[in-house]
Amino acid sequence: MKKVSLFLAFVLLGVVNAFAQTGIGSNKSGYKKQGNTLYFNNANGDVKIEFCSPSMFRVRASWSRKFAPDEHLMQENYKWPAVDYKVTDAQSAYIIQTSALIITVLKSPFIINVADSKGVMLSSEYVPNGKQNGGLHHIGDTVMCTKDLLPDEHFFGFGERMDFTDQRNKLVKLNVGRGKSKNNLLGAYNINEANYCPVPFFMSTKGYGIYLHNSSATEWDMGSKTDDEYSFKANDGELDYYFIYGPTFPAILNSYLSITGKSPLLPRFAFGLHMGTYSGGTWGHEELTSDKYVIELARKMREMGIPVDILFLDSTWRLFGKNGGKGATTFEWRETFKDPKAMFDSLYAMNFKMVGLHIRPRFDNAKNLNLLDQAQAKGFTYPENGKPGEFVNFFDQQAANWWWDNGVMKVASIGAKFLKTDEGSAFGSLANESEKVGPTGKEITQLHNVFPIAYAKAPYLKFQEYNGIRGLNQTREGYSGIQRYPFIFAGDWPSEWQYFAPVIKAGLNIGMSGVGYWAHCMGGFEHAADPELYMRWVQFGMFSPVAMVFGMDHPGYKEPWNYGAEALANFKKYDDLRYRLIPYIYSNAYTQYQTGMPLMRALVLEYQDDPNTYNIADQYLFGDNMMVCPVTVKGAQTRTIYLPKGVWFDYWTGEKYTGKQYIHILTPADHLPIFVKAGSIIPMQPAMKYMDEKPVDVITLDVFPGQASEFKLYEDDGICLKYQQGGKGITQIAIAEAAGGWELQIKKPVGSFIPAPHTYLAKMHWPHDQEPSLITENNQALKATDSADALAKTAGWYYDKTTHLLWIKTLHSNHEDITLSVK
Repeated sequence: MKKVSLFLAFVLLGVVNAFAQTGIGSNKSGYKKQGNTLYFNNANGDVKIEFCSPSMFRVRASWSRKFAPDEHLMQENYKWPAVDYKVTDAQSAYIIQTSALIITVLKSPFIINVADSKGVMLSSEYVPNGKQNGGLHHIGDTVMCTKDLLPDEHFFGFGERMDFTDQRNKLVKLNVGRGKSKNNLLGAYNINEANYCPVPFFMSTKGYGIYLHNSSATEWDMGSKTDDEYSFKANDGELDYYFIYGPTFPAILNSYLSITGKSPLLPRFAFGLHMGTYSGGTWGHEELTSDKYVIELARKMREMGIPVDILFLDSTWRLFGKNGGKGATTFEWRETFKDPKAMFDSLYAMNFKMVGLHIRPRFDNAKNLNLLDQAQAKGFTYPENGKPGEFVNFFDQQAANWWWDNGVMKVASIGAKFLKTDEGSAFGSLANESEKVGPTGKEITQLHNVFPIAYAKAPYLKFQEYNGIRGLNQTREGYSGIQRYPFIFAGDWPSEWQYFAPVIKAGLNIGMSGVGYWAHCMGGFEHAADPELYMRWVQFGMFSPVAMVFGMDHPGYKEPWNYGAEALANFKKYDDLRYRLIPYIYSNAYTQYQTGMPLMRALVLEYQDDPNTYNIADQYLFGDNMMVCPVTVKGAQTRTIYLPKGVWFDYWTGEKYTGKQYIHILTPADHLPIFVKAGSIIPMQPAMKYMDEKPVDVITLDVFPGQASEFKLYEDDGICLKYQQGGKGITQIAIAEAAGGWELQIKKPVGSFIPAPHTYLAKMHWPHDQEPSLITENNQALKATDSADALAKTAGWYYDKTTHLLWIKTLHSNHEDITLSVK
């Protein structure tokens, strides 16, 4: 860290006057203060600095001296409480102080430096070796900002990127889409150019983040050309960015999401398995599709006891149109679907919670429906070259309403409950499934990145209202703000080992960019999968924020029985485990809703002071307590794992390790390495074939003693929106050492939601060599049993000397406070 006194700062910054100024120009007319905003009238343009909190402010620069109106796709919030700050007008600079920051604004040249309240430099625009001064600039329509790159500074975020986690010394280009080469290996499958969900936001290990509020294509040179400066620029629009001080990554992420909006809480069943299907025939095999295939697929999952809750039909459910072909949506069923309504009824009778349909954003005409003609006649499509186009104009609420009433309602009225809004990147760019690029022009370059948000928002909100429960939407493309209309999936990556590890990296990066709900196609999307790859990818998939299996490999389709008996057993093992972990997953999802901390967390998100974590892209925290370490190498019998500081348990064996070291472990094909922090309490429910198959009469608490800690078990009805107004129940569970043993306290739930009654089964990884001598519940001695199985019928305890597991079944239910004492 640099610690710079204000005097020294003035000296250093004064040197910059000697260089030619090409930016916003000097400030000679002072400033105007209005509420949280300072206005600076400079020689070449105007600048606003607006405080959002003592640790976050917004910088806007306009060379035309006009500022853009508020928009509500990227950004949700523009209203901030009053911030207490003072401004000192020194001879060469304005010194602005809040309780968290000291901001030095040099008058000539106009540059902005930021230090924390103790004077430690966080961000400087003094670039000593730069060809031009740091700060705010523009060249033609391009707007940019240049800042000093501090020693040992590293950058994380930028959205769903598959190339790197740490972007220091990298050139990062953000514009929704994928590789442009017609050779798929160099184009669509190019992990360097993959940009399905870019986010113009980063976090620095120096304790701050920057969010560029601009919808145009952007470029971020994070020190690729020189090691002492970085810059960000947008091709068009306003130079408008937020400076966010943490200093921790979780605090920065939370503040960023206070601007762009946090992810809502999904329906609880949406944390179960999602399964996609081409209904028996992908492209080129459309004649094989049928509603019968869909019903038989669902029935087979149920008969084989493979847990699943959500099903979606991909593109071949509908007739391809006359104009856009595969790249447009007609909303007309293919003739091979004899009775779609009966299909939906059958699926819901088998306890599937939601069934969805794949669409694309263009309207089209089919045999009986001519929705494209109708929409064009009414002006509800976006114009192309001065004529009515094919894209639904989702920027126009009236057009979105007509699309819903006349298109989506044809399927919603008979049973569809959500959509997969695919191909949002085709607005103003070459589509995957046609040679069309949609509308073009200067305006479109600023709408291209936010079109996927408007496209996902419309059905998410409409279905939420129509279904009367929390909304759901699956989409491939997004931008800053898409997290409000979840969820994102990673795109069409082939079933090859070379793409497996980059997909994991994409999930880590998007989680550090504020998008918490993210999925991928287990086993890959295109091509038949190597059974071993399928197994490894499924292991990762079941420990992803959203678990989704789907593929277009005809005739395998990533259905779990098509990859051999071992792969099927592996699928069921980890699917079963995910369903048992729903109380843990759902509680962490509520934490995500409150704070923005994603379910899938790069290690650097919680260990930003540990450089060992900066480039770890094949390990991650799953919620607060579990660390998941997928095996990404074919035939690997072992893998090396980094354990951050602290004490860690092997989830499967209970073996204990000291952190801040690398370990090497065995990795059989059906083994996903998982480690758990000492002090963790992991709540689990009984095995289920689908969500709420049976009452949860016992919650198992998997306890890993080691330090005093707690877990807050979150419960609600799983479907309604009352959680937004506090309709919840929180059970506080705490573990601590006490008098030569341990004490586990389980409080009654607090909140307006009253959970169903259940008892608890504590599964404690006993840390001592000798077995416990006395176990009490609320000061009443519990009896020992002959086996752990006996606890299914009675309260008591059992100690397994071989595994060192202590099982304790409570006598009391969750309607009372419970204290378990173990000595």
